[in-house]
Amino acid sequence: GLIHHSDRGSQYASKDFRRLLKAYGFKGSMSRKGNCWDNAVAESFFGSLKQERVQWRHYQTRYEAQQDVLDYISMFYNSRRLHSYLDYMNPNEYEQKLLGMKKSSLTGLYQYG
Repeated sequence: GLIHHSDRGSQYASKDFRRLLKAYGFKGSMSRKGNCWDNAVAESFFGSLKQERVQWRHYQTRYEAQQDVLDYISMFYNSRRLHSYLDYMNPNEYEQKLLGMKKSSLTGLYQYG
């Protein structure tokens, strides 16, 4: 199932939020106290999202904001934005590279003769 990882904010520790996670079949996960590195990937993503997309925009509705964030993720962040951590590939390219590596290593196991 899906894991929702967060910092130790009171909104994430609340009974209501934990109940909501459970209702949707999600597992809650929290950073260790005082360790910002536990959530570094998520912090980096949200920093990029704020700086590159939503910081100066004013949305009329929640739906408009949701669609804009989804567009940013699918049309830019995952498909065009280069990530130094991924050898300057975008996440889609990196995923394809990994899948190709897995496929070729698996086919190597099943070659006969």
